[in-house]
Amino acid sequence: MTPAEIDKTFRDEAGRALATLIRLVGDFDLAEDALQDAFAVALERWPAAADPPSNPRAWLVNVGRNKAIDRLRRQIAFRSKQGQLTHELLYDAAASCEAPDPALDDDMLRLIFTCCHPAFATEVQVALTLRTVCGLTTAQVARAFLASEDAMAQRLVRAKQKIRLAGIPYEVPEREALGPRLRGVLAVVYLVFTEGYVATAGEDLMRPSLAREAIRLGRLLDALMPQRGEIKGLLALMLLHDARRASRETAGGDVVLLEEQDRALWDREQIAEGVRLVEDALRMPGPPQSYAVQAAIAALHARAPSYRDTDWPQIAGLYEVLLRISPSPVIELNHAAVVSMVDGPARALDLIDALQARGGLDGYELMPAVRADLLRRLGRNQAAREAYLAATAATQLEPLRRLYARRLAELDR
Repeated sequence: MTPAEIDKTFRDEAGRALATLIRLVGDFDLAEDALQDAFAVALERWPAAADPPSNPRAWLVNVGRNKAIDRLRRQIAFRSKQGQLTHELLYDAAASCEAPDPALDDDMLRLIFTCCHPAFATEVQVALTLRTVCGLTTAQVARAFLASEDAMAQRLVRAKQKIRLAGIPYEVPEREALGPRLRGVLAVVYLVFTEGYVATAGEDLMRPSLAREAIRLGRLLDALMPQRGEIKGLLALMLLHDARRASRETAGGDVVLLEEQDRALWDREQIAEGVRLVEDALRMPGPPQSYAVQAAIAALHARAPSYRDTDWPQIAGLYEVLLRISPSPVIELNHAAVVSMVDGPARALDLIDALQARGGLDGYELMPAVRADLLRRLGRNQAAREAYLAATAATQLEPLRRLYARRLAELDR
């Protein structure tokens, strides 16, 4: 394996390997250090190996577990616990590099429920998930919250200490305790999916392994709580978005916008499953749930024969429903973009300017991009150019930078 292939494998497997190591060692920081140690060993051994591991994640868990034991043995402060911790680590010897460990399948869900413990504020739950599950750096997490890196590092340290000192269990709670955590759990599962659907930073538009992992977790939650419409709605939403994955970028990694995508590449079987799930979710008793309404919007996109023939008025109406049941500036921005397809870009720009004047999306990187597109469509090229430059400065994702560069070149022509 080349170093680039090893790096991709590590990014694909790191989340679930870390989740298992946290279960084994009972400590976030020790698990993260052990995983980095395992990755260093992989960089040393895998390029020269005749046959790379058939199960890289299990290999990383095995090596990481051994590295954690070595770290504990070197730390005098842990000597009083060494026997107990070493026993807990060694008992999981089933994780081998030849066969998957069935326990691995639940470890990510345990980690997410731990991150979403009611003892943490929502912001901390999200930050922990971004750092541990999505693998974002502390600097990237800080940027998402418009905070300094030092402040975010301290916040994460305090959260990990609280888990350790308060003895917060690393487990999926009993059935009666699932409800209070479900909202946070669904939010972070969708966060994992979103990071897989459009990465926060880097050279790649998507991280498909994260999107697949989020869908797997959605299926687990649906099996665990089969009568919850919000779970079915979220699973439907993820399936419908992910069904377009093959058409969303060129072979060279450039963004392909929805209006330009080859719909023959869309996964029709996955779309059909998503549509069934959203119909089930909307039939559930009670008021419509946010994820189900978002999934209904995604279903209208997925079933439209073309971009031009999309039912934009119905989508705009669904966004209005969504704004009533789950108002947020991001939903307002999406609603405005759809309004541009119904009432024209001038009306949409008025909505966005009003939203911007309220300060609802200060620092949100897609705001200048949406505004730039509306200005371009209105022929206000100089203002569009300024907005595209602002969008370029706001993103750390290279495919989006290239997209904005193409738009700027078009304006120059």
